[in-house]
Amino acid sequence: MAPRSQHARDLSALGDRLGVHVDTELLERALTHRSYAYEHGGIPTNERLEFLGESVLGIVVTDTLFRRHLDLPEGQLAKLRAAVVNMSALAEIARGIDLGSFIRLGRGEEVTQGRDKSSILADTMEAVLGAVYLDQGLAVAAAVIHRLFDEVIAAAADMGAGLDWKTSLQ
Repeated sequence: MAPRSQHARDLSALGDRLGVHVDTELLERALTHRSYAYEHGGIPTNERLEFLGESVLGIVVTDTLFRRHLDLPEGQLAKLRAAVVNMSALAEIARGIDLGSFIRLGRGEEVTQGRDKSSILADTMEAVLGAVYLDQGLAVAAAVIHRLFDEVIAAAADMGAGLDWKTSLQ
């Protein structure tokens, strides 16, 4: 019983960092990497939630950029979105809330420092956003995304043309 209640406290701490508490079962699934699932008899992984969370993040960021930057053409809006919705940005936000410490990884990923791999952090961040959306709905998911991503959105807008690596090399 003690390990389970400790795990519940850990998940509660993650909820505090997100600003919302999500159904424990959904959150555990969002934190379950395929390496852990494989080692534990094929339990559900976070991959479907990752798929969903990526879309939720995309629509919220796209809507935000569309409404905040009325003067920008589609191409520039797409560059801004790409600067926010990418592995590096997601991984940095995940590091900022120490998401890696909550991820359930298999032994192989533990040995290779999987908790700090950008790809695992980014995928798990998307899965967590998917879990928030399923449990709490779009409005709450959007609020979480704004709490975590608004600084990145603002920084991307400040960079402007520098977002396009081809342009910045000319």
